[in-house]
Amino acid sequence: MSTKTPQIPRSVMTIAWILVFGAMAPLLDSTMINIAIHNLVHDLNSSVTTVQWTITGYLLATGIAVPFSSWLLNKFNGKHVFLAGEVLFALGSILSALAPNIQWLISARVIQGFAGGLIMPLLTTLLVQTAGAAAMGQMMATVGLPMILGPLFGPVLGGIIIKSLSWHWIFWVNVPVGIISISLILWKMPDYPAQNKAAKMDFGGIILLAGATTSIIYGIVKASKLANFTNQTTLTFLGSGLLLLISYLIWAALRKEKAVLPLNLFTHASFNGAGLGLLLAGTVLNGAMLLLPLFFQDVRGMTVMQAGLALIPQGAGMLVARTLTGRLTDSLGAKYVVLVSLVITFIGTLPFYWFDAHTAYWLIACVLIVRGIGAGGILMPLMADAYTGMKPQQVPAASIGSRIIQNIGSALGSALIATLVTAYTNTYVKSFQQQLANGRFHIPATQRATFAQQHLATIKLHAFQYGFLFTAIAALAIILPALLLTNKMNDHHA
Repeated sequence: MSTKTPQIPRSVMTIAWILVFGAMAPLLDSTMINIAIHNLVHDLNSSVTTVQWTITGYLLATGIAVPFSSWLLNKFNGKHVFLAGEVLFALGSILSALAPNIQWLISARVIQGFAGGLIMPLLTTLLVQTAGAAAMGQMMATVGLPMILGPLFGPVLGGIIIKSLSWHWIFWVNVPVGIISISLILWKMPDYPAQNKAAKMDFGGIILLAGATTSIIYGIVKASKLANFTNQTTLTFLGSGLLLLISYLIWAALRKEKAVLPLNLFTHASFNGAGLGLLLAGTVLNGAMLLLPLFFQDVRGMTVMQAGLALIPQGAGMLVARTLTGRLTDSLGAKYVVLVSLVITFIGTLPFYWFDAHTAYWLIACVLIVRGIGAGGILMPLMADAYTGMKPQQVPAASIGSRIIQNIGSALGSALIATLVTAYTNTYVKSFQQQLANGRFHIPATQRATFAQQHLATIKLHAFQYGFLFTAIAALAIILPALLLTNKMNDHHA
């Protein structure tokens, strides 16, 4: 009897490629923006803490869109929902490219983020509906390659575009991609009939969660500008965020299974471990992706294209890890895969605490490969373990819940790192300027400008070094929730 896997029909693969092509713009865009932060700060006359909202706002909007994606797919034709996501992403890209100021750009990025949050979950769901769950492994081996290569080449492509044209073009490039994608959807994609037109959406829960997260992040970011956490604005927003979070807990307790993030999911140890791990992973992954391009450009004086190329070793390491992580998680369980990945990530992040403008790049590249191997093995096992031990009817809620938590963690991580680096810089620059004005340094007038420039460069370097140290410690902090994850090695020995 033959056990050969039947070949997937060409018509099915065509639809799969159309779906993947539709997801390429959001995949690339989310990595290209990191490389543009330096240029955005200078061109829009802004600060890192303000510009990071282009990432934070995008991620928060993505998290909000995830439950909408599931709800819209239940109520409407899946083809039309995917098409709407593509149109909205193209619109957000046009508005981003036209941005005359940072406030406009942040608003446009929120539109992009919401569209991306619709597209990415739909990609997986519609692939399953197209090919069937049994063929997903074979299909993902083929169409999954661009999804893995996207984050690897995103920073390089972004660097080339910004260097050759301007930062506006990392958004303009999405427009022809969007037009082609929309044309292919209209031409070749079949209808996916609505599955449950009576489906209800927990709008109240989404508003409370979004409000709580945004308030807390805004409070943290405000602290960096005022160089303390006890200022009135920070305390007000942190307090409001906490109040909204408590309100959500009460709301979810009353709504039970109808809540956007049901509280009964937290009765499962693996979901708690995965959820807390995903929340903290935002700092380790997204926070570092904000820091690294800025470190290469601001500290090492690289061009935007050189910074994009400098990140390739980390992307290569992640590519290696992702090819192994799935198989290892299936055989060993998520626990040890995540624990080992965290230790490797720590080893690949801590050396940046000592790296400076004069460190040999070959050494940085080696460390980045190690960091990439570690970082590439964190998310996939955490996401997979969020469903362990769940009843079948709880799986959709766990899927949505884990994605929401991941996006909140990513937004929080970017904001935390930007706040830490900016707060350190602002505090020490202010102190240095006061000492300079008070005659603390006995420097001849002719050498004062050079001395000040060197001292300010040292402060900036130290700010980045402490940012990397915080990121490395955050990797170790995930060890605690990782202990709650599944361990299949016990099953093998039983």
